[in-house]
Amino acid sequence: MNDTVKSAPFRSAILSGQALEVVHTADTLAVNRNGQPVLQLNVDLGNECWLARKSGAPQPLALLQLALLAALESLSASRAELTTIRLHAGEWPEIKADLLRSGVAREAGPSLAVSPAMLWQLPQLWLPQAPAVYPQNHVRTGERWHPQRPAKPHGYVYERYIPWLGQSIAFRVASVEQDLDTMHKWMNDPRVAQFFQEEGDLDYQRAYLNGRLADPHMLPLIAEFDRVPFGYMEVYWSQENRLGPYYAADDYDRGWHVLVGEAAYSGGQFISAWLPSLMHYMFLDEPRTQRIVGEPAASHQRQVRNLERSGFAAIKDFDFPHKRATLVMLMREKFFSNRLWHPSPKA
Repeated sequence: MNDTVKSAPFRSAILSGQALEVVHTADTLAVNRNGQPVLQLNVDLGNECWLARKSGAPQPLALLQLALLAALESLSASRAELTTIRLHAGEWPEIKADLLRSGVAREAGPSLAVSPAMLWQLPQLWLPQAPAVYPQNHVRTGERWHPQRPAKPHGYVYERYIPWLGQSIAFRVASVEQDLDTMHKWMNDPRVAQFFQEEGDLDYQRAYLNGRLADPHMLPLIAEFDRVPFGYMEVYWSQENRLGPYYAADDYDRGWHVLVGEAAYSGGQFISAWLPSLMHYMFLDEPRTQRIVGEPAASHQRQVRNLERSGFAAIKDFDFPHKRATLVMLMREKFFSNRLWHPSPKA
């Protein structure tokens, strides 16, 4: 490893938002907090990837475990080819039981084997507050019989460092007080209005956003790169959405709408960051979500092809009252087993 790569300062509920930084130099990986070393590892990228713990000052167990997770995140985020990362089992006596119990690692002879496909399903690395699994209780909305949905979160819900951009992407819940003027500007940009079709004055945008915030099946998000807003995203439960009747929707299927409000962020390098990050957030937020769906216009063949390159399958074309659409679907298993948090080389 000849390059120097810094992982996210990422948020952790245990650390109350205090950042960890991961630095790769030559064959060493160091995790620092407030400029001070927390964990140092030797990296061997031979036939298999091995991390060997170097001696250092004792650390609180929670901090040590999160430092290891940060190291694993950084390594698996920057190297798409890694399917397994191995630790020497005897080097982690303080946290070995927790690593096994949480699914971070499994025993494999004298080693602990870490699967990125499992690591990237652990919410504490990317969600500031990892949600508990919400109890299931079915209710009726119109003709749809679906699980009662949890109360909506507030503030930031996801953050991830993007190695190929050198920036962090974050999603936060939209608010009228903070985002009305920005939404008004974006919605009335002709580039956006031609496909999102929600242009209108401030009163219209206020009513639109308040409606999304009040709707139990919809979560409106503002997307940011390094805390600069660039887009608006809607995450919805498919059962209660207009899409639900057009296919056999499962209880925890989710869908999404996106507009990129700032043209400077419309390039492919940014799409390759926000698209998999949004999918990642939806899978982390509800572990029972097995499928993510979308309904781009069938005439937008380029968009459909780009989604297929990003792991979605085009299921069928169908007719909404307002447009002919293509149903696209991404499976949880495919996202994690194919490590689709990395940009597709074909995209």
